[in-house]
Amino acid sequence: MSDWLIYSIGFIAQILFSSRLVVQWITSEKQRRVITPTLFWTLSLIASFLLFIYGYLRNDFAIMLGQTLTYFIYIRNLQLQGQWKKIHWTIRTLLYLVPTFIVIYYYNNNVIDKDLLFRNEAIPLWLLWLGIVSQVVFTLRFVYQWLYSEYQKTSSLPMGFWLLSLVGSILILIYAINRLDPVLFVGHLLGSVIYIRNLILLHKQNDRDI
Repeated sequence: MSDWLIYSIGFIAQILFSSRLVVQWITSEKQRRVITPTLFWTLSLIASFLLFIYGYLRNDFAIMLGQTLTYFIYIRNLQLQGQWKKIHWTIRTLLYLVPTFIVIYYYNNNVIDKDLLFRNEAIPLWLLWLGIVSQVVFTLRFVYQWLYSEYQKTSSLPMGFWLLSLVGSILILIYAINRLDPVLFVGHLLGSVIYIRNLILLHKQNDRDI
């Protein structure tokens, strides 16, 4: 597959990820507090699927790991917002089955090539581990958000989510620079700005609540 097509898939995914942040940011600015609209989770789910494919085409295990860990959390948040059942059952079934289908049947004619993922000559071992750590930190924000939302019985984005987002995004930016990956660099550069803005909004919101 040509590089331009691979990068196109990656940039579309990052545009959707960035769009979800812009939607969330604009909604929050209007309300003067951090809001989590349903569109945020819908765009997240679509973008996650596309970025997973991009990671596979780039032979980048760190990207695939990050998306695998968050994919079903996006679905869970749609469930918490009461929107998941509004999606036609055939689409819901496909969203559940497609990731499994990719893992089992898509990798190298039904075989997961571990050497290709973990011993890629294009990615030094230290850089691979930086990417993995970056994605794990970045993914933990949604694990934290998921547990927090389950406890609150409502989908929300607390302070810890934005702090982990900022730390993870900075680490991924370092990874992207060393990996010469424009898709990750552009997406997380914009994301870092919005994460900082949400932290400021939450700080002001907490001051008002005191």
